[in-house]
Parts: sequence; structure tokens; C-alpha cells
Amino acid sequence: MRVTFDKAPDRTHDTLPLGPVIIAVLVLDAVITLALEVLYLPTYINTVAFPLSAVLAGVVNVLLVMGVRSITHRVGAMFLPIAAWTLGFLTCSVTGPGGDIMLGSDWRTLLLLFCGLVPPLLYIYIRTNAGLFTTR
Repeated sequence: MRVTFDKAPDRTHDTLPLGPVIIAVLVLDAVITLALEVLYLPTYINTVAFPLSAVLAGVVNVLLVMGVRSITHRVGAMFLPIAAWTLGFLTCSVTGPGGDIMLGSDWRTLLLLFCGLVPPLLYIYIRTNAGLFTTR
């Protein structure tokens, strides 16, 4: 009896022909979701400020990074949606030509920045260092 082993499946998805297009769409999604998060940041529930969009920013950004990771396992590419989100956040935090500002200087803006950056960065850190923490 002869036993043969199949080759291990290739887990790198870097050869997908639409990979760069999908990554570009995910980066654009990061900017669009930031615009919605900034728009709904000053929401109130029964006269109490309740920034639900700040909490959702962390979930959405982790999902965007997971989407990029499904296309490629390169760490630099996983940072692209977060970099676009951060650039959009910084753009929203400066004054416009008429002196208007989209993000105020209060705790909700700080919460949006924290929730939008920390969870996806932790996800990237954990996924890239997953092989280092295995026990024998």
C-alpha cells in the first residue's frame, strides 16, 4: 500500500488578480466610514451625549483590516485602511476655509481616535506575532 500526501495548500493570496482593486476599495471604505462616524459622533440619546459611532469605529476598522488580510498577509498592506482613516481624521480635525471644524475638542473626539486606532492596531500586532506565542 502506498501512502501519498497532498501538498499543503498555498495560504498566500498575493496572486489574486483583483487584489489591488479590492484593497483600494477597502481603503476608500475606511474614508467613507470615517465621514459617517464623524457625522454621527455628536448624537444624543435622551439629552445625554452617546458616541455610538466611536465604538463602531473600532469594529469597522478591524473588519477592514481583516478584509485586507484576506487578500494579502503583508503587514504593510494591512496598515493601508488605518492610514487612510487616520489621514481623514486629521483632515476633519483642522479648520476649513470658513473657519468651521468638523471635530470638536472634547472627550468624544478623543474616544473616536482611541477606538478607531487601538483595536485594529492590536489586531495587526496579534496576527503578525501569533507564531511567536506558541508553546511546545
